[in-house]
Amino acid sequence: MKPRIGITTTPRTHEDRLLEEIDRANVTAIVLAGGIPFILPVLDPAEAGEVISCLDGLLLSGGGDVDPARYGRVAAPEVQGVDAQRDVWELALVRAALTHGVPMLGICRGNQVINVAAGGTLVQHLPDVTELEHSLRERSATPVHGVRVLEGSRLRSVIGIDVLAVNSLHHQAIEAVGVGLVPPGWADDGTIEAVEGMDGDRVLGVQWHPELLPTEPGHVALFAWLLAEARRPQALPATAASSETEAAEAAAQATPVLAVEAA
Repeated sequence: MKPRIGITTTPRTHEDRLLEEIDRANVTAIVLAGGIPFILPVLDPAEAGEVISCLDGLLLSGGGDVDPARYGRVAAPEVQGVDAQRDVWELALVRAALTHGVPMLGICRGNQVINVAAGGTLVQHLPDVTELEHSLRERSATPVHGVRVLEGSRLRSVIGIDVLAVNSLHHQAIEAVGVGLVPPGWADDGTIEAVEGMDGDRVLGVQWHPELLPTEPGHVALFAWLLAEARRPQALPATAASSETEAAEAAAQATPVLAVEAA
């Protein structure tokens, strides 16, 4: 059976009706990589564990800004597109995916959500800290700058090159990296362009939009990675696995041994 990949959506209102929106490019990327896309509406965060248990992988799509209150900051004037319900839902999805050992790929906002879920922070408006233009929406399907990729990183092993040309549609980026994550890629101005999980966590996040560059091998490889990981048996993180082992040992010690007499 093909892996089931959940894709997050952006809630929006059209003619007084609430819709769940997703760029078709995300769906196409998953299909071409060999998966079955499952479109995920924004739900009560209490449902995150149940939803993740039905999936083999998770794709966190792009969208509006994460509410700065989620990482302890007051919103700058340039913050836009905040959706509180989407924030809490996606943060819960990330945590549930980590708990269940489900692989995830974060794109643009999704990259930032992964970082915030791990306790990291964001630069709220890049023009305040760099002269390099990062929000080039009119060139969404064109590589506009390079990302230097750390040798020995998971990202490097996935894309196979040390500098990847990327598109750039964001005005925010990762500031302080969250616990359990490392940054494997940077733009020339030092902006963090990717994060990945440590200690066996199957997590990748990228600040650009690889789904909009479907003919570029380095970008297609990101979706191939997600599908390859989704085909692997789900492995609990080391902390969860250790807890399960300890619980099993405790249960075994508490179980009485029945002596069977020979006839």
